[in-house]
Amino acid sequence: MKLVVQVKLLPTPEQSLALEATLRACNRAADYVSQVSFDERLKDRNSLQRAVYADVKAAFGLSAQPVVRVVKKVVDAYATLRGNLKAGNLGAPGSKRYRKATSSPITFRPEAGQPFDDRCLSWQMDARTVSIWTVSGRMKHLRFVGAPDHLKTLAEYRQGETDLVRRGRKWFLVATCEVPTPDVFEPVGFIGVDRGVVNLATTSDGANYQGRRLARYRRWQAHKRAELQAKNTRSAWRRMGCRRRKEHRHATQVNHCISKEIVSVAQRTGRGIGVEALDGIRERVRPRRDQRGRLFSWPFDQLGRHLAYKAKRAGVPFVEVDAAYTSQRCPRCGHTEKANRSARDHFRCRRCGLAGPADVVAGVNVRDRARSAWAFVTMPVPPSV
Repeated sequence: MKLVVQVKLLPTPEQSLALEATLRACNRAADYVSQVSFDERLKDRNSLQRAVYADVKAAFGLSAQPVVRVVKKVVDAYATLRGNLKAGNLGAPGSKRYRKATSSPITFRPEAGQPFDDRCLSWQMDARTVSIWTVSGRMKHLRFVGAPDHLKTLAEYRQGETDLVRRGRKWFLVATCEVPTPDVFEPVGFIGVDRGVVNLATTSDGANYQGRRLARYRRWQAHKRAELQAKNTRSAWRRMGCRRRKEHRHATQVNHCISKEIVSVAQRTGRGIGVEALDGIRERVRPRRDQRGRLFSWPFDQLGRHLAYKAKRAGVPFVEVDAAYTSQRCPRCGHTEKANRSARDHFRCRRCGLAGPADVVAGVNVRDRARSAWAFVTMPVPPSV
């Protein structure tokens, strides 16, 4: 499986200036290549490279291999655009977003990330330094730091390109690692995970990960963004973007911690993980107007993706099950009725009297469905007649 490992660079002021000049030169070249690709309808890498190689190398001060990386960067950007258009992510043909995306060439930010291959960038893992090509010449002994487990993964499994990225005044290298996927073990049971807003995740074991702190943080950020939006200045809009990215990073970190703990418990106890399939949740629910922004921007899907890839990396079975009526069905007698959940936090079966926290009951139902789904998936195929 592919993992992305990020390390932080520690350049001197002179090295930082050289890196900045390199990104700006590469992205100016990418804008030129993108214009040629758009004007001449060149989509494949070989024909585009033949058309622009000599001009880019002479005009932008790039060496041979960085030119090749710039061309590939442009080709990949247009391939991504075509994929989004085909999937309908930019609206229907003829819509305003669709026309805007197809009426002009792709442009690149002056300090957008730039990919480097092993000819342009080499790692000295023992010394914790890299040697990287820049427009000012080869830069050696550029120090980097990272988490110990990230550095171990990087040293053992790094493959392919590495991206040079700048965020604010900080520099990072983002490398792709091909980590072997362990075999999935046969579970002795399952942990059902119910996702929500008040409680981010509740397991069938009764573990509860509350979302009140994250909700409070998001409300505070929304209030600050509203204040900045009222100013309506370039500086205010720039700061709004910074706050939006900061909120996203905070929510991502919360989901990482929750998913890591759940997968760790499942791996230690020899059980699998079952979650609700929340595909199409926007079409199924009809929240009030004042609830739409909070519900539709809540990171449900991200938590599910974190659970899926961490479970895969640990060899833990992972199953998605139907989410219908998991919070209204009694796990003991099977009676399903909306009145079973008289309040958001409380469940009481109208037939057998089973009572308990509603999210825990939902987690138990998810666990039972995951157990049945796993038995069906792993059922031996009967021999053909």
